[in-house]
Amino acid sequence: MVESIAATSLLGHRPICGGSLTRDVSAKRKSLNTVRFPTTEFLGGGRIVVSLALPKSDKQDRFVFSSIKALAVELTREAHAYREKKLPNRDNKIDRGFDQRPDLWPPANRADKLSLRNPLLRHERMGCGWLGAIFEWEGVLIEDNPDLEKQAWLALSQEEGKPSPPAFILKRIEGMKNEQAISEVLCWSRDPAQLRRMANRKEEIYQALLGGIYSFLSGSKEFVSVLMHYKIPMALVSTRPRKALESAMGEIGIEDTFSVIVAAEDVHRGKPDPEMFVYAAQLLNFIPERVIVFGNSNLTVEAAHEARMKCVAVASRHPVYELGAADLVVRRLDELSVVDLKNLADIEMTEFGSVEPEMELEVEKDHDTSSLDENFW
Repeated sequence: MVESIAATSLLGHRPICGGSLTRDVSAKRKSLNTVRFPTTEFLGGGRIVVSLALPKSDKQDRFVFSSIKALAVELTREAHAYREKKLPNRDNKIDRGFDQRPDLWPPANRADKLSLRNPLLRHERMGCGWLGAIFEWEGVLIEDNPDLEKQAWLALSQEEGKPSPPAFILKRIEGMKNEQAISEVLCWSRDPAQLRRMANRKEEIYQALLGGIYSFLSGSKEFVSVLMHYKIPMALVSTRPRKALESAMGEIGIEDTFSVIVAAEDVHRGKPDPEMFVYAAQLLNFIPERVIVFGNSNLTVEAAHEARMKCVAVASRHPVYELGAADLVVRRLDELSVVDLKNLADIEMTEFGSVEPEMELEVEKDHDTSSLDENFW
């Protein structure tokens, strides 16, 4: 009985006291034999008005209490039905990465996969040890020589009769696909056939200057071997053509190391667009929050964070203080351990949409001074 009365009171009604007298604001005695509850706003706009006649004798208390209990149960059912009707449909809603229903906690783990029938595999996926790694090619795994890249662009500009690109332009096109740099930054042509021809020619000049000499960056080979030992899936991304990339991997003996290779032919745009990293994560079958990107520039950091991935920056070309936007900065890859990667890939609460709300600045409204008395001052 107490529960039914409490449930009724929570819906905006005052508790019922059978047959007693009360005083209103005018200090007049008022009988409660017939009580009409005030209109109550419930669940965002619905209004419930309940009229209830109280008993005039104690003989009918049992019937009155049963009617109150039935009324409370009916109101509770209506409340739940109204709430389920107003809440969005879970089957047709957009996946925003977290559960939007406020009445369910804890939220679902995005790493979980209900289609897996093995509970051990599901448990493994939800642990921080379930992660993937995406490596860039130059400046992360092998030695990078930016001077050869600049010389290749200058040689191509002379062959095509174009003005030599200045230093800040060459720095801007770092990490881009050749076609993207020629059409969007250098503005040498918009014809797809011409773009493809000039991009291939630039790559031929670069490979000729390089001479087919590749060498591991210090500590990179050892780190890749550690990840292979722990069976962590790895992907390799680069804006180089696939043929040149596979040839270089065969030269240094890592052709069977990476399960996924994303080359220039597989994407439309290079950095800072996150297309390469998103496509590699899809091929690895990992959610972005469990992927760690290894790069050596702020463009990589920007692209990785845009794709909701963690980023480890290797200070091979830029100093450490310039790479502060990365989640972790190292000088050599062998400075890292698997424990560091697990801590970095651990699920964060931002994944569930519990990001702190942005503070809204209150705009101070201009006061209307026209109504003030001019003689006040």
